[in-house]
Amino acid sequence: MKIRNTLISRGFILSGLMNLTVLIFSRFFSNSTIPEYDPMVMSNFGLLMIVIWGLAYISVAKNYEKVKWIVGVFAIEKSIYGYIWINWMFNNNVSEVYGKDTMAGLFYSIYGLNDLIFCAFFLLVFIKITNNPEVK
Repeated sequence: MKIRNTLISRGFILSGLMNLTVLIFSRFFSNSTIPEYDPMVMSNFGLLMIVIWGLAYISVAKNYEKVKWIVGVFAIEKSIYGYIWINWMFNNNVSEVYGKDTMAGLFYSIYGLNDLIFCAFFLLVFIKITNNPEVK
């Protein structure tokens, strides 16, 4: 059981670190192409909030069983970003983004897939915690 808990803790840390990569893709918020293609969600403020969410994931990595409801919130948050990305992909041309900036193109190519993967992770952890009779 301890190995599984360690793997889950690492999953929270990995999720947070993945969010922090927005600093690289955005060149510490100086890449104007990312906000240009989705100014509502991916403004510099939106990108900063992605960093804050990442820090939140990391902050609960060692005590996730004690904060079941926030883990559920993480799953919902990731599902929203996943939905936004799917919608964006259907309504935009990522090749156009690559034409303007490779880092922005990479960001738009992968951010939603990352969010959907971690949505599933957080949801599974939430279910595990909820089904554990030792956790209140």
